[in-house]
This record gives sequence, structure tokens and C-alpha cells, in this order.
Amino acid sequence: MTKLHQLLYNVGMKEQEENKITSSLSDELTDAWDEAKELTDTSFNIPEELKKLPKKPGVYLMHGPRDEVIYVGKAVNLRNRVRQYFQSSRGKSAKILRMVSFIHRFEYVVVDSELEALVLENNLIKEYKPKYNTLLKDDKTYPYIKVSMGESFPRIMSVRRIKKDKGRYFGPYTSGLAVNNTIELLHKLFRIRTCSRVLPRDIGKERPCLYYHIGQCMAPCNGLVSEEEYRQQVSKALDFLSGRYDEVKRYLTERMNTFSEAMEFEKAAEYRDLLRSIDEISERQKVSSLDTDDRDIIGIYKQGSEAIAQVFFIRDGRLIGREHFHIDTDERERMQDTVGSFVKQFYTGTPYIPKEIWLQTEISEEELLCEWLSATKGRKVRILTPKKGQKEKLVEMAINNARSIFERDADKIKREELRTRSALDELSGLLGLSGISRVESYDISNTQGFQSVGSMVVFVDGRPKNNDYRKFRIRSVTGPNDYASMEEVLMRRFSHGLSERKDHRESSFTAFPDLILMDGGKGQVNIALSVLSRLGLSIPVCGMVKDDRHRTRGLYFQNEELPIDTHSEAFRLITRIQDETHRFAIEFHKSLRSKASVHSVLDDIDGIGQKRRRELMRYFKDAAAIKEASVDELASVPSMDRRAAQNVYAFFHGKDC
Repeated sequence: MTKLHQLLYNVGMKEQEENKITSSLSDELTDAWDEAKELTDTSFNIPEELKKLPKKPGVYLMHGPRDEVIYVGKAVNLRNRVRQYFQSSRGKSAKILRMVSFIHRFEYVVVDSELEALVLENNLIKEYKPKYNTLLKDDKTYPYIKVSMGESFPRIMSVRRIKKDKGRYFGPYTSGLAVNNTIELLHKLFRIRTCSRVLPRDIGKERPCLYYHIGQCMAPCNGLVSEEEYRQQVSKALDFLSGRYDEVKRYLTERMNTFSEAMEFEKAAEYRDLLRSIDEISERQKVSSLDTDDRDIIGIYKQGSEAIAQVFFIRDGRLIGREHFHIDTDERERMQDTVGSFVKQFYTGTPYIPKEIWLQTEISEEELLCEWLSATKGRKVRILTPKKGQKEKLVEMAINNARSIFERDADKIKREELRTRSALDELSGLLGLSGISRVESYDISNTQGFQSVGSMVVFVDGRPKNNDYRKFRIRSVTGPNDYASMEEVLMRRFSHGLSERKDHRESSFTAFPDLILMDGGKGQVNIALSVLSRLGLSIPVCGMVKDDRHRTRGLYFQNEELPIDTHSEAFRLITRIQDETHRFAIEFHKSLRSKASVHSVLDDIDGIGQKRRRELMRYFKDAAAIKEASVDELASVPSMDRRAAQNVYAFFHGKDC
């Protein structure tokens, strides 16, 4: 486990900025865990290992039956904190008691401070999404508007990440469409360039583009505007993005009236439309605060084990957007703990941290969180709990919005439950079965027998259970033989489940379905029944009978074809399961084809292994972009040195560099 320890220790100790920690974890941690699993001691003695725990701050990881990470926590004193889980159950929630019953081993990482433990804990929770942690379900990134002030002739663009450069960033915005419309309006108003040419180096190398000819660019690429004059227009655009619209609206109104009086109504209409666009943007950015500070206002409404968090984004005193998030929590967890968990997860890797964060309740570790957020932002960040006045009302407004969303979604969920329950009841009646809850469906995907794969999709109570989906690479079949491939998939799936049941292990494989749904008819059904019979299992298997146009016309069950109403809820449910099974299988097959394609291009290059190939594809997105890159650009990729970059360049260009 040395590699894992060293990696996590280095991440926690040496990376000072949150975004660096986040970006470095993903692939290296995956590789480290693969190595760790191979070295796992199956005779892990928990009482003995508890005695070895140090009295130091750190992060601990609880592992389940399949060596998966089921819980991540941090501690000021690892020995005291971890031992608490295995002591008296008094005061522990049902969720924690259940989690403890599944712990097969634990892992820990010692760090120097509680702050380092906090950062590492947050990143590991995001990395592994442990089953028993309070989890933020949504992992959203927001668009920002960036003005590249570090360039001689700045551009305006939409980005999803804030970098520590000379650019000016505005946002976050919750609507990508609103961002694109705003940028389009700015190009029309101030004629800012859209191209990515390097200026002034490339001035005069090419003719002006179409935007110059339609009056939406001043063509700095051809030296038709000075840098000083261009930056004056950029300055006006910055004023506009800061919410100062009056001067622009006054100018547009004058131009509209001038053209209208001259009876040039077409041009007047253009300025009228620009004015309307500004009104729409300014309407979205209503003032909702007394000052011009940046802040996030967070309100959480909780009921049982479900919670909704509503976040208002206030920038320069204006509400520029709002967003809500679903949270999985423990029904016995205190509100202050739910709020604290949300704050930690929401701001882990968030590109922008405001000056203030307003909450509905004081939280534990508030001082530590402020220290972490301030270090990440590079300036002081405050967490406040308003008690009176307009500030408290704004927090209450966020809570009320969260409650409204919760109630709205709850009604939607109830309607969906009634609909899915009705579909299952119809299906049960049609097949003469009772108690159908878990349905599994299987599909095979290949291209003329190349890289055949199988997929297993699971629906529980009429809804997809994504965590139980499984993928299979076909091992024993050569060529396009769907029947033999299906036989292998089913044999592996249920043999695995029986083995885990025998060892008293719990996983998605140990839960057997109430019904197996096959995409084909009699042939597919008989394959499934044959596999189940050999394994001594009795599970109903139903096939789908197709018409001449490959549309489902009935069900094949117990050696007879049963007609089904194509307008019924049962038919709609079967169609959803069928479509999801096809989608999952095809996506898996596409990913394998893509990896094979990447391998054929990159893995023949001297010095390019799996890690460097992965970094190149993440950085450049596709092989075509890698081919067009210069040696300097290739060398700037993490894990690449100049020699490797030269090898890649020479491979594509057939020459030394």
C-alpha cells in the first residue's frame, strides 16, 4: 500500500491550491487503488489494526466486502475517531450501524494538520462517492464570461473554469444560453473579435473574416484599429458586464431614433432589437442586496433522508442566478451537519468562491472551513449566519425556495410512483406473476463480431437503478454469435451472484431479479432458461416478440406469445427498459472502439504509455488535435517531458524536430 500512502500524503501535504488537488487525484488515485487491491490482505484483523492507529490528524477510508470505499472521514485524532465506530452502538444512527456491519477493512492517511485532512477528505468523497457519506447528488459546473485581458486585443468567451491569469471573469451563470446570448450581444455592440489568432504577431497574415464585413468586428487582425481604440471598446464591454447599461441604452436609443426619422426602418429595427436584448439581460440581474459584495446565499430544506439546497448567486449586489441541488442524507442527521457537508462538497473544486457565504445555521468547523476557503480563494472568505433584518429574510427566501422545489419534486415523484406501480401491476397481471419489483434486462453489442460486449440494466420499482448496471466483455466467443455471447453473460452474472451469496457478501450481483426481460423472442428466452436451469435457479424469463418492422408486438412467456396493448403503461415501461438496455450496451461498445482507435494511433509511439496517452487525450480531446500540436504544446501536458513530446511530433510529421 506504499504507493497509495505516498500519493495521498503528497496530495494532502504539497498541493496548496484546491484546484491543483482536484485535478491531480483522478487517474493517479485510480491506478493506486488498482495496485492496492492486488495487495489487499484478506485476513485483515480489525481489532489488531485498531491498536496500530496513530494519535495524529488524518483521513480514514472504510472498505466494504468488494474492497469498495463505503465511507470517508477525517479526524483530529485517528485512533480515537476510528475506534468509536467499533465500540458501543449507543447514540449511533441506523445508517452508521449498517455501515459498520459492512466494514471489511479500513485505510488511513496521516497528514500534518486538520486543514489538510479537510481538503483530502473532500476530494476523496468526490472521487469515490461513498455509499454512507452525505452526498451532494448534483455535480454541476457553471458557465462564466471571460474577457482575456492578458492579450493585446482581448476576446470575450464562455468558460467553465476560472484560471489564475489576467482575465476578468463574470458569473457564474446558471444558463448557458443566457451566456451565449450575452456574448453575441457584446460582439454586436462593441465589435470585439471572436477569432483565436495571436495578435499582434499574426496581424496582416490573413484577410478580415466575415464578422468584419457584417460590422461585428473591428479587424485588429489586419491592423484596421489601434490597440488603444480597441481597448476602449473592451472597457465599455466590461462596464456592460458589470451592470452599467445606461450609457449603452442611451446611445442605442439615439441611433434608433435617428434612423427612424430618416425612414431607414430596417436599421432602426436592428437597434430596437439590441435594446430589447439589453432589457432581457438587465431583467435577469435584479438587485437583491444592499451592497455590491459577492456572496452566495444558501438555504436547505430537509425532510427525512432527502434534502434540497437552494443557492442564490449574488455578484456586485445583483442576483445573477440561482440553482438547487438534491442531497442524500441521514434522517437523524442534524441540520447543521447537513449544511456543513453541503458547503464542503459544493466548494470543493468550485471555480469561484465569493467573499461571503450566508447560511441558515451555524456549523461545526466553521473556522476551519473559512481558513480552507480563504486559502483556496487567495483572500479572506467569511461564513455568516444572519439573525435579523433583510439579510435574514434573504436566507429565509432561499429556504422557502428549497421547500417549494422539494414539494414540487415530491409531487412529481409520487405521480411517477403511481405510474410505475400501475405499469408493474399491468405487467404482473399479463404474466400471471406477483410482486415484480426488480427487473433485469440484457443486450449484446458488436460490429461484425468485433469486440462483443454485453450489458446488464436494472430497473427497481419501475425506475432505473444505475448503480447496479454492469458491463461484460465477451471472453469465450469469437465472431458475431449473440446467443453464445448472451449465454456467457448470464452464466457469469448469476455464477458471480451465487458465489457472493455463499460467502455472505452483499453486492448488486447478490440481488436476483423477479423477472428477466430479454430483447429477443423464443431463442433468447431459451438461452436464459438453460443457464438458470444449470445453476439451479428459478427466475421468470420473458422475451419480446417483434413484428416485420422490428417493433415489439407481444411478449413470449412460458412457451406462448402474449399480446400487449401498445398504449398501456406496461408497454411504455418495457419500451423504456428496452431503450435503456440498447443505449447502455452501445455506449460501452463505442467506448471500447474509441479506446482501440486511440491505441492504434498513440501506443506505437516510443515513450508513450497508458498514463501519457490518457493525459494527451484529456488535454487535446482527439488524435487530430494532437497531430496539429507543436512540440511546446505537447510538452506542456502533465506527465509529458520534451523528449516524449518530440517523439509524438516526429511520429505524426515524419521528421525530426
